[in-house]
Order: sequence, then C-alpha cells, then structure tokens
Amino acid sequence: MKLAIPGFWKQWKRIRTKHDKLVVLDISNFKAWEHANTRKGYWRVAGSPFLVTTLTNEYLGKLGL
Repeated sequence: MKLAIPGFWKQWKRIRTKHDKLVVLDISNFKAWEHANTRKGYWRVAGSPFLVTTLTNEYLGKLGL
C-alpha cells in the first residue's frame, strides 16, 4: 500500500498538520515533531519505517481506501 502513503503525506501540507496527524496515529510528541520537520520528499518518506508502521492497511481500510 505504499502508493497511498505519499498521497497522505502530500495532503498534510503544513508541518503542524503533519505533527497533529502523527500524534493521532499514536506517535510520541517528540518523534512526531521530528518526522513532521523532515526535508525528505514524499516518495522518500513513504518508505520510512515510522510512516509504514502507522499508516497500515488496517488503518487505510477503516478509511475506506
């Protein structure tokens, strides 16, 4: 489901939005700020362990994707 992940990351345009969404997905506050401030591109972030483990197929299924 790697194709859906860059779409989510790209939709969350602001750093604050990325942080808030990551906290909702049960990432610690410090790590959420750390990952929200990354300068990596969408596809690079899509393969990163923190996002792959939080945006699982289960979560995406709940959203109807």
